[in-house]
Amino acid sequence: MAELETFEPDGRAIPYADDRRNGPSLMLLPGQGLNIGYLGPLAEALAEEDFHVVRMGSRRPQAGVEPTMHHLAQDIVDLMDHLGLTSPWVGGHGFGGTVARIAALDHPGRFGGLLLLSVEGPEDVAAFAASEVPETARKVDLVAMQSAARSATPEGGALEIPSGLPILIIQGADDEVSPPANGQALAATAPERISVVTIEGARDLFPLTHVGETAWPIEDYLDWD
Repeated sequence: MAELETFEPDGRAIPYADDRRNGPSLMLLPGQGLNIGYLGPLAEALAEEDFHVVRMGSRRPQAGVEPTMHHLAQDIVDLMDHLGLTSPWVGGHGFGGTVARIAALDHPGRFGGLLLLSVEGPEDVAAFAASEVPETARKVDLVAMQSAARSATPEGGALEIPSGLPILIIQGADDEVSPPANGQALAATAPERISVVTIEGARDLFPLTHVGETAWPIEDYLDWD
């Protein structure tokens, strides 16, 4: 598995792990307040099929710096350029998927497709109580920064999708944090280019608890043999 590194443009500390292979490139972002560690098994499963997977964490909070969702999305493009990636797929889990979607909106033509591992609705603190993620796993300062970024970017919550990009949504049938209805609603905006895969019996932490069921549709959809 790729080692954790830090990309530090303009004082931003952005953690990432680059598992280079010869197949399609995919950038993956974690859920709110989480680090990239739990995405390791999924990245490893994809790398075994020759996918080039880059797991990218959120920039670390800085005193006096209040990023918007657009700034967090710019971090994706900056890391992509740093690594020399051309037209990778970009995606993430929950909040990470929202950042990826905004990156694709802000930078048309830079990405080959969008992968959403569950689709966020409005931020719902109460829903976190139903999460499989232990509360201690979420970094409090990171959650605060990301929540502030969301609040500063009201347009980020709209069901807006990048023009022309293929989109794959994978979601857990029993996810109470980001219910499957969110994915269906987004898919209804462009059914001709959005595919939805719902994993039975899966809750919000399905990228870790259902690695195979998450990896298979990604391999299939990106059409790599």
